[in-house]
Amino acid sequence: MSGSAVRSARVGPAPRPRRRPVIVIEDVRRSYQVTADLAVHALDGVSLRIDTGDFVAIMGSSGSGKSTLMNILGCLDLPSAGRYLLDGVDIRDMDEDEQSDLRNRKIGFIFQAFNLVPRTSALANVELPLSYAGVTRADRRRRATAALEAVGMGARLDHLPSELSGGQQQRVAVARAIVTNPSLILADEPTGNLDSRSTVDVLRIFEDLNAEGRTVVLITHENDVAERARRTIRLADGRIISDVATGAGALGTAGEAA
Repeated sequence: MSGSAVRSARVGPAPRPRRRPVIVIEDVRRSYQVTADLAVHALDGVSLRIDTGDFVAIMGSSGSGKSTLMNILGCLDLPSAGRYLLDGVDIRDMDEDEQSDLRNRKIGFIFQAFNLVPRTSALANVELPLSYAGVTRADRRRRATAALEAVGMGARLDHLPSELSGGQQQRVAVARAIVTNPSLILADEPTGNLDSRSTVDVLRIFEDLNAEGRTVVLITHENDVAERARRTIRLADGRIISDVATGAGALGTAGEAA
């Protein structure tokens, strides 16, 4: 068959190459013993794969298990049962110091409440993770300045959090999360305290980070925020009830089995 005949025989686009998983969780369960006779099952057999470069929104009502899932993904909590692999490493095989080191190298955290140090400048706030990592003062200053400039805060280096708007504080928090150059960004209700204009600005930063190749996972209760992600996962009663490609950037098939 000639090359032109082969081309005409193809139907639809060529299959997209499968990307490397950054997160794989298998039948993860998390229970909390409230009393001797009462246990709360926050996660009840969750399995999930998130590939490098994904942009995922996790949604669910209060008590659905989304915050527990985020804590496990961020190595802030451990499953009661099941397996969690981060960049191919089984978290169960690591001690607390190794988990802390992996968390600091691989993950950038962003929170609803910003969690900035109140009496410390924007620049010093962003330098903090580098200070903990033992980076020299001059290199800390250079990298923190570059991170703040990347999120549009280069003119506010010396401002205290109290001198910044909510949207500006969240930009500083994003700069702090990316200053260590993590491959995974975890954001817990990052727009929950922002007005609509600041929400758009912060989401645009997430989209830019994702376009650079970083994996972004965010918790949100807002549908318009989730629509900016490539994929939306919904939880209820500690289980995944839907996992679908969403938004303008939807690629491939979400929820492929690990």
